[in-house]
Amino acid sequence: MNRTQKKHLFLLGGIVAALVIILAVVLAVKRSNAQQAAEEAARQEAESVITQTEASYTALTYDNGTTTLSFHLDEEGKWVWSDDPEFPLDDTTVQSILDLLTDLRPQQTITDGDTLDAYGLDQPFATLTATQADGGTLTIALGNATTDGTSYYMLMDGQESPVYIISDALYRYMSETIYDMCDLPELPVLTEDTIQSITVEGTVSTLLRPLGTETDEDTGTETVTWAAGGEDVTELESTGDLLSDLEGISLTKCVDYKPTNEAAELCGFSAPRAVVTVLYLTETGTESSLTLTFGSDNLDGTGCYVRVNDDPTIYQVDSGDADAVLSVAASGLTDASASE
Repeated sequence: MNRTQKKHLFLLGGIVAALVIILAVVLAVKRSNAQQAAEEAARQEAESVITQTEASYTALTYDNGTTTLSFHLDEEGKWVWSDDPEFPLDDTTVQSILDLLTDLRPQQTITDGDTLDAYGLDQPFATLTATQADGGTLTIALGNATTDGTSYYMLMDGQESPVYIISDALYRYMSETIYDMCDLPELPVLTEDTIQSITVEGTVSTLLRPLGTETDEDTGTETVTWAAGGEDVTELESTGDLLSDLEGISLTKCVDYKPTNEAAELCGFSAPRAVVTVLYLTETGTESSLTLTFGSDNLDGTGCYVRVNDDPTIYQVDSGDADAVLSVAASGLTDASASE
């Protein structure tokens, strides 16, 4: 082999070595890209929906760090409070929780993060268990809130990894009290045309009855005239206020379901400030009655405790809806202009 041939052979060897290096680099880049793509696909899949989208739940129990609530479907397929199935449950909150569970989308998935205690998940402050129709269960544990306070770290099904970050929507629903879920009774619609009489019992007893209607000759408008104690009290401001309050009154919340005697006494029902009985005509023209018993004001003074008919449950109405009733119970129908 002459010198020229050796030179060509050396050059060819260099080219082959360079090609081998280039090929190795290309394969390494492809492997890295494929691995990154696989990891990104796994991350996106994990962060899309992490629970069964078609799950059907039959029971739900959760501890929000303060109280534990349990619910289940009864034989009629209706959600009930397990501690007292007779409780008038509005299942909106339960359904909202289940909707979140069946389509739970984490904001972030942490597969290689810090220790569990760094997320507050070594001792979760809130837990949830949902039982599925097939007997399976879904469990959730919540740890610390994120630094912005709008999300929580979460573990699922007893696993220590991955750690998820979810919005605070689930915990906000879990924080509602059982009384927040009470299906409040709807009071009848009372109008001057349907009210047959109003009896207010308190320090003073007052019976208010409609005398009839008067027609304005100029406008043709009909107005109901009212009498109490044999006198026409239609023009009294207190009469108008009483009628207005009764026409617009509604229950705002449940305070205590099946209260003890001690609880009822604390709410002022051992000596009610007012008992109002309204006889009225229903939509079908039949006579019915509504009795409201007013206790004391709530602690912040924004509402008044009330009972409806024979129901022992303690509800609340806004103070503005009780002012006129309490005034008439204390002083009767008064002419405000006469005291000026």
